[in-house]
Amino acid sequence: MTQLPLAQLKKNMAPYEKINTKSSVLQLINTLGPLILLWYAAYLSLSVSYWLTLPITIITSGFVIRAFIIFHDCGHQSFFKSRKLNDIVGTITGIITLCPYEQWKNSHAIHHATSSNLDKRGTGDMWVLTVEEYVEASAWTRLAYRVYRSPGGMFGLGPIYTFLISYRFNTKKAKRKEKMNTYLTNVSLVVLYALLCWAIGWQNFVLIQAPIFFVSGVLGIWLFYVQHQFEDSYFEHDEEWSYINAAVEGSSYYKLPKVLQWITGNIGFHHVHHLSPKVPNYNLEKAHDATPQLQKATTITVSTSLQSLKFRLWDESTKTFLTFKQVKPLLSKRAAVTKPVPTPVVSTERK
Repeated sequence: MTQLPLAQLKKNMAPYEKINTKSSVLQLINTLGPLILLWYAAYLSLSVSYWLTLPITIITSGFVIRAFIIFHDCGHQSFFKSRKLNDIVGTITGIITLCPYEQWKNSHAIHHATSSNLDKRGTGDMWVLTVEEYVEASAWTRLAYRVYRSPGGMFGLGPIYTFLISYRFNTKKAKRKEKMNTYLTNVSLVVLYALLCWAIGWQNFVLIQAPIFFVSGVLGIWLFYVQHQFEDSYFEHDEEWSYINAAVEGSSYYKLPKVLQWITGNIGFHHVHHLSPKVPNYNLEKAHDATPQLQKATTITVSTSLQSLKFRLWDESTKTFLTFKQVKPLLSKRAAVTKPVPTPVVSTERK
């Protein structure tokens, strides 16, 4: 792809990196306000019918996603001009979305610095194996990878493991600030959930919060997945890796209906975000529309994005994703090559 120099693209992004405090405050109000009201409406609806409660919880989960986008921008210091205010709002929205702010912020920064780099995988990204790595892997590793990349693994076990287990613990390398923030998030969650259980009863709490958690978790993982897992994506080894290509070619433009675009805080313009994380979510579309270079990013829609569910392994030779079925002949060939040849038995019996 013919590309502008990074310095020029960064210069083009500068006008859209400006934070509008009024827009940020308004977004905070029109996100957390409806979220609280919908949660309460879900509680009131329990006295009518749970079939009324479920649709309300699904709508509520959308506002949890929107709260996550605010959390996400705070992590990039692109929501408020004040670092302290970003950290406070980020921590609060992190409690709402079950994400420890400092822990997530640090791992996500690594994701941005290493996205699509085959030599720097493993932090803040999804598990991706190349065809060669998969063929050469042990049977147990291949099994684990197949479970991980299956719809049930990603969208069934994924939200439970990620938000309820993984985010509750710090890594050994975590610094004190990150550890304390995780502890604060965990304690706040226990206190908040205990108060809600006391106020409305634990059964009612579970009936409301469980679907909100699961639906928002599935949607969150789906958005992160589809933004980097598409047929003609971009992955290169370190010596060939390009920051611009990783942003424009390795991140998709997820063209959503306007309602979904609003509820997801414009995160569908993920290529713009990866090029310049300092652009607030409410300026992403403007930056995309004003920069022809960014309009060359792969565009996917709700219907075409479903095809990404079958993409499993990155083929370095064709620069595209393959299915497990497409790679099966290679596994059979490897098994035939590595199969031990029986040693002929030589009889020592004298005739």
